[in-house]
This record gives sequence, structure tokens and C-alpha cells, in this order.
Amino acid sequence: MRRMTARAANQRLPMSKPRLILDQHFRQLEELFSPSAYAALDALCDIHGGVNWPMPRADVVARLPEAQFVIAAEPALEQSDLDQAPDLRAIIEVSGRFHTGIDYDLCFERGIEVLSCAPGFRRSVAEMALGLMIAGGRGIVEEHERFRAGSERWLNDNTETDFSLYGQTIGFVGFGSIGQECLRLLRPFAPRIRAFDPWLQSAGASFDGVTLCGLQEVLTTCRCIVVAATPTEDNYQLVSRDLIDLIPRGTLVVVISRAHLVDFDALVAAAEDGRIRLASDVFPQEPVPKRATMRQAENVIWSPHRAAAVDGGRHPIGDMILHDVQAILDGRAERHLQAASPDTVHKITRGPLAAG
Repeated sequence: MRRMTARAANQRLPMSKPRLILDQHFRQLEELFSPSAYAALDALCDIHGGVNWPMPRADVVARLPEAQFVIAAEPALEQSDLDQAPDLRAIIEVSGRFHTGIDYDLCFERGIEVLSCAPGFRRSVAEMALGLMIAGGRGIVEEHERFRAGSERWLNDNTETDFSLYGQTIGFVGFGSIGQECLRLLRPFAPRIRAFDPWLQSAGASFDGVTLCGLQEVLTTCRCIVVAATPTEDNYQLVSRDLIDLIPRGTLVVVISRAHLVDFDALVAAAEDGRIRLASDVFPQEPVPKRATMRQAENVIWSPHRAAAVDGGRHPIGDMILHDVQAILDGRAERHLQAASPDTVHKITRGPLAAG
């Protein structure tokens, strides 16, 4: 029998798996991927990295010439890096927002997708937002502390501060994936929803049971206000001190996205004055200094940036990564992660954003 030529033999060899650089630290691998999702990704791709400590920059750069995918907590890929990655198809960030340090224009020009894991937080963060709404609306934390001090108010309606979510008017500052997931969770309460989101309004979006309106209308007509917008260079302290002064007495303000969006000192002052009740999972400086006076503030509920910090709470990110990597390899257009676009990414990445 005639021997196969080398070319014919190579044609019959299985195709090598696509190369994937996985530099997810500061995230832990187990934080992002369930065992089954990671096993599926490992079967799909040749993974380099995937350790719970930072990959040396030199190792990342050395792998770029053969990489089709780069997954990183804070990906840094400028033109010189991208020039070494002719086969690169997607960059996926796993911290929760688009970062500076990527040459987005070159990515758009070359058709390299830049994807964010932000949608993977929506369930756990929306759940936390609902928890803070219920706790703040019903005075659960305040009465708990009063009980410990022996000053609890038995059978008291606490009409100035407490309210039910049923049939309530609830406002959102930002109505992206977190706000929309909150709406799904709130449906059984039959609330009236008002939302300020200029991106959705300019796109002509509509949602059943949601009134898209101006920021001042949201802040002055809703008993509960949820701040859930994506931070950009344009919305620093969007909820300003002047607007906070217009918020009616007895309103609950829940800050669930970033402290960047609000004048945090003014919100704390309004709570201490007894005008509003404040609940926040995020802060201008994290961790909050041990001696910060806000730790003793009244009419507040503080959570130390734990909205997504629950066992399995970030596993949807790994599921989305697996789906989108497979979709890219299959040539399918559907994405579960958030795709960067020229219209939005420059607003998100330009300018100083507060770490909170």
C-alpha cells in the first residue's frame, strides 16, 4: 500500500483547539466558573493560565501570537500587543466594566470583539437590590438595632419611614441589565416604575409598565429610588446635592451600581437629618476607613460591596463566557456578554471613574 504523503496525513489530523489566555486574577477561577462550565471550556479551548494569581505580563505577551481569545480581569492590549496577535477574535473582561488600556479603535477595525461580563452580575445584584429595598422600606435593620438596645416599637406602623413595595412607585436611575432584572423580581408587587436612562430613551426603547422620564421626575415622585446606572465620564455625581435636596421626605434611596453616580456625602447628610433612608452596597472609597464618621450614621443600611458576593453568584459569568466563545467559533451572532461598541465604550472608558 502506498504511504500517504505528509500533506495528506496532516489533512487527516484533528484540528488543534483554539488558544485561550485566561488571566482572570483578581477573580478566583472558582468564583467565575462552575466545575462543569470550566471543564466544557477546557474541552473547547487550549487554556493557558487559569491560575488564582496574576499571570506574568511576559507570559501573556508570549502567548499572543497563537491566541484566539484573551480573558482577563483588567485586559491591557494596546496596538503593539494586538499587532502580535493576528488570530485574536475576542477580548473578554471579567471585572465588570470596560477598561482603559485596550486599543478599541483597532479592535473595531480588525473585527476583534471586546466583551464585558457585566450582564453576569444582574441576578445577584438585582437580588441584593430587592433585599435592600425590602429591608429599607420595612425598617428591618433599624428595628433590629432598636431591639438590641431595648427600644423597639411593638406593632408600630412607623408611617414616616416605612412602606410596602406593593403598588409602590419605584424609580430607577439607569435601567440597564440590573434595573431590568429588578423589574422582573418586582413584578409580583405590581409597582409603578419610572426610570431615567438617556441611552434607552435615545434608542426609543420601551418596557411594559415602565415610564421612561427625566431624572428630576424620578427623584421627586418615587418612594424608593434605585441608582443602577453604569458609570461614565458624563455622569459623575449625576445625582447632585441640589437634586438630593429635592428628594421628598421619607424616600428610600438604594445605591447598587457605583458611588460615582451620586454626591455620597450629601446623601449621607440627608439620611442623618432624617429626611431620607439610605441603603448602599458601594462607597466612594473602598474599603471604608475604620474611623469614617459615616459608620455611625443614622437611617442607613451599609453593605460592604457584597451584591454579587454569594456562593455561585458569579457563575453566570462563566456560563456566558462558555456560550460566547462557542458562538464565536461556530460563527453565530448571539452574545450573552456585553459587546463594546464605538457609541458607548468611549464614554465608559474616558475620564476618571471613582473606584466605588
